[in-house]
Amino acid sequence: MLTEPPRDDERLALDRAVAEAVKARLAAGARATPDADAIALREALAGLTAPQIAAARSVLGRVDAASGAPLVVWGPASQVLAADRYGLVARLAAKPDAAFIAVRDGARALMDLTPTSAWWGRLLAEPDLRVIAALPDHGVGQPRALMIQRAQPGPTGADRTFWATDSALPDARIVEALSASGLAATLLMAGGGLKLFVMAGYVQAEDSRLADAPGALSGVIGAAPLF
Repeated sequence: MLTEPPRDDERLALDRAVAEAVKARLAAGARATPDADAIALREALAGLTAPQIAAARSVLGRVDAASGAPLVVWGPASQVLAADRYGLVARLAAKPDAAFIAVRDGARALMDLTPTSAWWGRLLAEPDLRVIAALPDHGVGQPRALMIQRAQPGPTGADRTFWATDSALPDARIVEALSASGLAATLLMAGGGLKLFVMAGYVQAEDSRLADAPGALSGVIGAAPLF
């Protein structure tokens, strides 16, 4: 004979509380800027254990996907990272060009960092489009994908900045030149005659320390929070 499982009112009440909280948070809508969202998220996660953070970020990521700008992904790593963070909601872009078109139309795009495409170099010529996130964003290891959007990221208190250059100098020489100006940088990716560096902290595009940075064509292309 089939046995009906015992009713668990205590856990049911907790599940309903989660559902009601999600409903209320969706009704509140997205925050105005990526940096405001990152600062609030960091505060919301404070004091949680690693498993609790993973569960909370899963729920909040799907809230973000439902209330924020449409999401486009390009590349296999981005597909996996986006599915983990936002659920299966992203539209696939066949190539970087398609992702850029979507971003110009108001979407956000998570795109693979791969030596086969220096798509990020286009951001030097499109200052309205910026890197606003880098995944994974836990700060262990290098990011595998960057998210771009028509937005200007601000400082959140724990950030990394992305800077591109066409300098032909050896990587170590570029790092030394930036270090001499007070900037800590490491090479992240190279391709198409361009090099992408990640800098510690939040660095503004007009920062005077970059005035004599190597390269005829170079600049900050965005910043991303760490958690």
